Amino acid sequence: MHRGTSVGNPDPILFSAGPTPAPSGRYVRVAVERGLDDPSADGLTYAAPDDSIQVGERVVVPLGKGDKPAGGVVIAAGGPELLAGLAASRIKPILRATGIRLPPRLAELAHWLSAYYICPLGMVMSTMLPAAVKHQTGRRSTLFISPGPLAAYPPLPASPVPPTSPSLRGEVGALPAVPVTDESSSQSRSSPVPPTSPSPRGEVGALPPVPPPPLSRKARDLLARITALPPQTFPIAIDALAGLLALSTRQPLLRLIRSGQLIAEARESISARTLHEPRLARATSGLTLTTDQSRIIDAISPTLDRFGVHLIRGVTGSGKTEVYIRLIEIVLATGRTALILVPEIALTPQTSERFRDRFPAVAVLHSGLTAAQRHREWARASTGQARVVVGARSAVFAPLPDLGLIVVDEEHDNSYKQDQLPRYHARDVAIKRAQLEACPVILGSATPSLESWANAAGPGARFRLHELPHRAGPGRLPKVEIIDLMAERKLMRTSPVPPTSPSPRGEVGALTSHPRHCRPGLIGPTLMSALARTLDAGGQAILLLNRRGYSSYLCCSDQNCGWVLACDNCDAAMVLHMDRAIPTGRLVKCHHCLAEQLIPKSCALCAKPIIWLGGGTQRIEEELIDTLGPSHGLAEDDTLKRLDSDSMRTARDYFDALARFGEGRIKVLVGTQMIAKGLDYPNVRLVGIINADTALALPDFRAAERTFQLISQVAGRAGRGEHPGRVILQTVQPHHPVITLAAAHDYTTFAEHELALRRAARLPPATRMARIVTRDKKEEKARDRAAQLADFFRRHRAADSQRDLLIRGPMPCPISRIAGYFRYALELTAPTPGLLQSLLTAARNASLLKSDHTTAVDVDPVAMM
Repeated sequence: MHRGTSVGNPDPILFSAGPTPAPSGRYVRVAVERGLDDPSADGLTYAAPDDSIQVGERVVVPLGKGDKPAGGVVIAAGGPELLAGLAASRIKPILRATGIRLPPRLAELAHWLSAYYICPLGMVMSTMLPAAVKHQTGRRSTLFISPGPLAAYPPLPASPVPPTSPSLRGEVGALPAVPVTDESSSQSRSSPVPPTSPSPRGEVGALPPVPPPPLSRKARDLLARITALPPQTFPIAIDALAGLLALSTRQPLLRLIRSGQLIAEARESISARTLHEPRLARATSGLTLTTDQSRIIDAISPTLDRFGVHLIRGVTGSGKTEVYIRLIEIVLATGRTALILVPEIALTPQTSERFRDRFPAVAVLHSGLTAAQRHREWARASTGQARVVVGARSAVFAPLPDLGLIVVDEEHDNSYKQDQLPRYHARDVAIKRAQLEACPVILGSATPSLESWANAAGPGARFRLHELPHRAGPGRLPKVEIIDLMAERKLMRTSPVPPTSPSPRGEVGALTSHPRHCRPGLIGPTLMSALARTLDAGGQAILLLNRRGYSSYLCCSDQNCGWVLACDNCDAAMVLHMDRAIPTGRLVKCHHCLAEQLIPKSCALCAKPIIWLGGGTQRIEEELIDTLGPSHGLAEDDTLKRLDSDSMRTARDYFDALARFGEGRIKVLVGTQMIAKGLDYPNVRLVGIINADTALALPDFRAAERTFQLISQVAGRAGRGEHPGRVILQTVQPHHPVITLAAAHDYTTFAEHELALRRAARLPPATRMARIVTRDKKEEKARDRAAQLADFFRRHRAADSQRDLLIRGPMPCPISRIAGYFRYALELTAPTPGLLQSLLTAARNASLLKSDHTTAVDVDPVAMM
């Protein structure tokens, strides 16, 4: 039996006899949520029972010879014209509709995503619908009660309300419409339950539909107590009513339902724990706008009724969020909705809290939610109960009706790019969605991506540029001091006491002679002394090292040997991690395939001792505890907290750590780039960048851009309150243009310099790029597949005389093997996206290019490793 009916490929083998189609003559095309990639066919055709099945609805359809049920989304609906000449008897009917529906604009957006990012349409549709929504996680049926016709029984005096029940006047009206637990619900559907129909638990249907017997005295008394409740109490969940009346069981209420004295209605709801996100943000209501903020709001507000892209470049702490809020207020007043994207899950609670302070109905979508919570928040957005959605990357697909504004905060961040199918960039998808919704999109950043900057400030600009050059409130941009790390290490080797003044307590210099610090530490004396002073003054500090673990390089102590501890499955060095859960207290891990092993006792080649080089966040944590622990009370997981992907296992870990830091209980945060963005704490007086050079040497043309952005973003965490901020930047390249310009907060000069280099090298954003990576456990297969694609592209280029289309490769990837798979790359660059898309589409139509587990097609890549 066929997979459905693929219009454009009417193979008779696929169309054996099946279930009789619906007589309505209604048909739909369905994008099945599988890896079916046939760009010549627009979905599979099925028969629909009636015209209730609409575009965007998720259905279950029979697929393949065994008619295996498969989910899919309707992408077209109509009559016999969808058959494209096929006999109606060959078309299978859909199995069932699920009641889940994507808005029509999202269905339209899915087609663009599929074509642009070279991904099967069904997989795009599946990505748009969270798994919790497809599985209906948390959905349950609840019985709601209302008084029925009581004329058959004369009123009786009501018994007094038991002392354990809530006050009728004070609490009844506030009762939740669900059982009283640590849960909340989002109503979706309801249906009346006849007196003789079964309840969800089956109690009602046990009695035959016979005339109700006379009520007992106890039942009449209970009925009188119910009718004495205020009218606004009803309808009320049966368990809530039982609790209100201090009943130990629901049976008395069920008997009144069977007798017709009470009316029952079954409502479906989504049950999930209430979101208990910690309070992290400062209150922002009632703020007085700066002149720059008012100017931007006045410029954008007249354009809120049409599509347009606005880039706000505002220095850290300049009040971009307040601009977003004021514009959203205008949008909500017109009856439309708003979507705010943030790059990291760690930013979501602080951002969502600011919006919840100002707006009554805000939904939150990010990967840290439970499945039931995610389903509930999605449903709130879909039904209009929430008019503002705040979320991370995938929230760009939030099913908000009548969308009026999209905001992409920290638009430069690489977290907006998905690294698996479909490999979309949420910023670019947001722009396309805004175009379809006929609404504006605002991109905000202190350090915009060069793609956005070129579109806003370059020749032929397509975005409108707005700038916030000054901080709002009392804070000022911090002073950044560049420290030559090599010179500091020389001083550390020759003197046990730092050349800078010790803290008032005098312990810093004395502790640097600890045996563990006989080798140079990662924290130089200038930064260590500044940290001691900051803690003595009651301030807080953030230290950034964008490398986790303890040591990044383990090798033989004999330089002539050359042995390095590398992963058996990847062409990458193993990283040393401290782990108290194992007897030895340490092990090595591969950060690519996640393989783990114990540290060898000696070199595998010459049996000489192994040495550890480099460092990560664990080593920084150890240095701080050894040096400042006794004198300044720095203690692990108490006053000192490490934030990286090793220590932060869940969203709750992030939120709890940030809440403690906001309360002042944590004095020092040590972490990777997750602490570099979005955090707004007025008592952060010092920021230390341990090694500003970690990304500069990477074989990636965006290395300089990422380094500038990271330095600027983390530096912006300091000096946001009444105390001035200080930033100490340790580097082995103190005169590198990226370092000096970032220290001077000079983004425009950096952007002009970097764009000139990109234009000369014909690299994005001067051109558009697609990167194709082939992978296989046999190197020759990966290489041959890449070579086959390269030959096709070069022949296609020659046939069309497209000299501006550059093809690099095939070549081994910078990390040539990961998890046992050899990797080869092709890089395609073209002056326009249309030329690049035509080349990729030609290969796709020729069945040479398919995104699957052996071939990754990355359009507009942000990572080149």
